[in-house]
Amino acid sequence: MRILITGAAGMIGRKLTERLVKLGKLAGRPITALDLSDVTPALAPPAQGIKIRSRVGDISMPGIVDALIEKRPSIVFHLAGVVSGEAESNFDLGYRVNLNGTRALFDAIRLAGYGPRVVYTSSIAVFGAPFPDVIDDDFQQTPLTSYGTQKLIGELILSDYTRRGFLDGIGIRLPTICVRPGKPNKAASGFFSGIIREPLAGLEAVLPVPKSVVHTHASPRSAIGFLVHAAEIDGAAVGPRRNITMPGVGVSVGEQIESLRRVAGDDVIKLIREEPDETIWKIVQNWPTRFNASRARELGFKAEESFDEIVRAHIEDELGGKI
Repeated sequence: MRILITGAAGMIGRKLTERLVKLGKLAGRPITALDLSDVTPALAPPAQGIKIRSRVGDISMPGIVDALIEKRPSIVFHLAGVVSGEAESNFDLGYRVNLNGTRALFDAIRLAGYGPRVVYTSSIAVFGAPFPDVIDDDFQQTPLTSYGTQKLIGELILSDYTRRGFLDGIGIRLPTICVRPGKPNKAASGFFSGIIREPLAGLEAVLPVPKSVVHTHASPRSAIGFLVHAAEIDGAAVGPRRNITMPGVGVSVGEQIESLRRVAGDDVIKLIREEPDETIWKIVQNWPTRFNASRARELGFKAEESFDEIVRAHIEDELGGKI
């Protein structure tokens, strides 16, 4: 079986590649080829029996997606995109990549005429205020950012193309993935990871929003689990509503910090400095807070049950179990 991953050089793409190589099979079939695509070279660990091909290119540029679909991958993980903060600050770039690139990929699949499983990473940014205390699966999608709008349009195209039989799509609305390893990116949500990651590494972290801000999180470990499960799930069980809000842990920033204190101690907390940022605050205050995600859980998607677990997952997966 051949698998395509767009956005394969990103954090989630790298971890997904590593998981697939380790598994060696997906949906009960051996993986024989992995096609990795991104705007920078995507790397993969040694994979005996799996042919790995890496292509560099912007999916919104002419001809790029046609080459990716040429060998008809059985499963397509569409992770490529411009993150929230950058999509808001660079309007043209966000729409070109997140909308035009997604449409180009889906159309290349449609024109190839073979109907693969497509796993599309959407976002809880498709929802817009005012919010109830807990958002259920039937809450309306009214995004208040360009990023959320781009992701929602992608969801609608995915559903329509699935209905028409052009592809077999599953859209997963990711909560904020925390704790993200590596350096900060341009996502407006980056500080959620920063206030955990940096102090654990002995570095100062800036908190740009009030501690009362509530948000829903899942670890990178859970995000990869979502993707793998979405690739394997029975489409008939999902039904016509092809976009699913993923589970996660809903906590305030203050509760995040208390989890960090419980796991790592008081000295680590002292490295967090509050410094309000109006630009980030304007974006974050329009984001949803908590979800029940009952449909996802019924379909077998799993995440952490507490933020303490998320902190520990970061320490185990990225710090070798040591602070």
